[in-house]
Amino acid sequence: MIAADAIDLALFLRIATGIALVLFSAAFVLMVVRIVRGPTLPDRIIALDMLVAAVVGFIATIAVRTGQMLYVDVAISLALVGFLSTVAFARFVLARGRSREAGDADTAGTAAEKETAP
Repeated sequence: MIAADAIDLALFLRIATGIALVLFSAAFVLMVVRIVRGPTLPDRIIALDMLVAAVVGFIATIAVRTGQMLYVDVAISLALVGFLSTVAFARFVLARGRSREAGDADTAGTAAEKETAP
């Protein structure tokens, strides 16, 4: 009876990880489409962060399926790099927005000066 339960559990684990891998693959494809078609830069950055999360989940699922714990280390490292890159991109977008606001203020000031000039 115990051997049959172990076989059922192994079969369940194999099926569950297979379904998870298919779902992570579908999410991967959808996020790549969002990165390519994203209307704004913040949309692309969020999609890239989600893509990293999906890849981390995919690698963790592979680790469960194969029993190799090395994959967990790879997933943790990738998650750390993904987090840091998201923070860097967010700072870039914030700095870019501030420079545009400053540029708009400068051009608005010069336009007002030109209108009042004789």
